[in-house]
This record gives sequence, C-alpha cells and structure tokens, in this order.
Amino acid sequence: MPVLPHHGRYAYSAITDRPDFTWPDGRRLAVYLGMNLECFAFGEGHGAELAPGGPQPDVLNYAWRDYGNRVGAWRMLELFDRLQVPCTVLANSHLYLEAPGLIEAYAARGDEIAGHGRTNAERQGTLPESEERALIAEATETLTNHGHRPKGWLGPWISQSAVTPDLLQEAGYEYLLDWCHDDQPVWMQTRAGRILAIPYPQELNDIPQIVGRKREGAEFGDMICDAFDVMLEESARRPLVMGIALHGYLMGHPHRFKHLARALAYIAETGGDRVWWTTAGAINDHYRGLQL
Repeated sequence: MPVLPHHGRYAYSAITDRPDFTWPDGRRLAVYLGMNLECFAFGEGHGAELAPGGPQPDVLNYAWRDYGNRVGAWRMLELFDRLQVPCTVLANSHLYLEAPGLIEAYAARGDEIAGHGRTNAERQGTLPESEERALIAEATETLTNHGHRPKGWLGPWISQSAVTPDLLQEAGYEYLLDWCHDDQPVWMQTRAGRILAIPYPQELNDIPQIVGRKREGAEFGDMICDAFDVMLEESARRPLVMGIALHGYLMGHPHRFKHLARALAYIAETGGDRVWWTTAGAINDHYRGLQL
C-alpha cells in the first residue's frame, strides 16, 4: 500500500489510550477564550468579509472589521470583567499603532498576550523561510518591547509553511495554536527540539461559523453551550481543553454579543468548580510541568 505524505510532527494517538492527569485543583475541563485582536490594511491585503467585496478600497468590509477594535472588543472586555474570566489575547503587533490602548487594556486585567503575526492582512505560510523568520521576529520584538514576551503563537489566518513550527521553536516559542487536531495538548517535533500544540477551536470559532457557514449569534451561542455540556461530562473520564475563538468585529456586535454573554454565563453557572477558566499559556505551563 502506498504511504501517504506525512507532516512528521506527531504520531497518531487515540485520546482513550493516554495517561490520565488533572488540571490545577483536580479540575478536569480547562476552558479558555482566544480573543483575536487584529488589524487590516486599507485598500489591499486579506480580510474577512461581511458581504462580497467590491474594487479596492473596500470600505464596507474594512470599516466593518474596524468596528471590532473601536467598539466590539471593548464591549467584550467589559463582559469578561463582569464574569471575571481571563482570556488569551491573540495580538497582531501592528495593533499597538493602529488601535493604541486596546491591547494594553486587556493586558492591564492580567490577560495573556500571545503572538498573532503583524497584521491579518497577510499570510505567513506563503513567504520564503527567511521572510517568515523575519515576520516572526518583528512581531515578537514589538510585543516584547511593550512588556509582553509571548510564549504562544497563532498564525494570521492559521497560516503555516512547512517550517513554521521549526521557526517558532527556534524563536523561543513554547506553544502554537494552529493545529485543531485534538482536545488535549500534543507535543510536536521540530528540527531543533519540540513545541507544544494547544487545542485551538475551528468549530467554536466565530469566523468559520458566522462568516463561513453563515450561522448567526444565537446558534453560535447554542453551539458553545452544547459543546460545553458534552465536554464537561466527558472530562470525568479524561482531562480536556475547550477553547472558544472570538473576534470583536463578529461577536462584539450587539445582536451577537447577547448570545456570547448568555453562553459564557451558562458555563460559569453550570461548571462551577469543575471548570478551570484559564489561558492557553497557563495550559502550556501546567502541561509541561506534568512531564508526560
């Protein structure tokens, strides 16, 4: 039988056959919010669309995305404060210039700041290795100079080249979020060591659901609650990670926001002390300490 091409980063492992462990305080379900704070070039580059874009400058879609930084992300920050839940901020480094004070406001409440490229108007996976290395270095330097040396990375548009995990590990990153292949952390091999893949959702992610599948806020909120019910019950048998990926220009709009608030309140009320509200960085730290 012909052998399929393989990435060589990790071997197959059934989740039912792995060593058991617990999260802090004996909790079994880790829940974290991946809050994407992104910026986009005007008149060029990539970007999610509310409606099919016309000729550049595509004012409709650019302004719709900009609403997330001007209004939506602040509305969501107030919700996270009210519920007293942390988040992992997935930060485009150019946002320090494009929306001054926004990343800083999340950092001030103790949220983790993770790398998310320079801007979501570009993809790193299409670049030559030297240019991709430079992109990672530039974004990392900017976040570090603002007081937040990132441990983790999510590629803009979940974009990776064949060497991205190698470049991230060599740049000092401890974990990445691009691979949505598991409900537990997974060690990935690189050419100079290993890096941890933390589960990042592509189903409980507002872009694939709302932009891609044309679902709306009420259904997305129900999906969060339904996934939580299943994972909380299953976590009695094995520890799990439940991530929720969010963008201010999607779930920060009022008609969707109310359903996000409902879903997060449901997790808080139903999960109680069985749930570890956390960040991707804290998951990385705890899992590394287990030495599995």
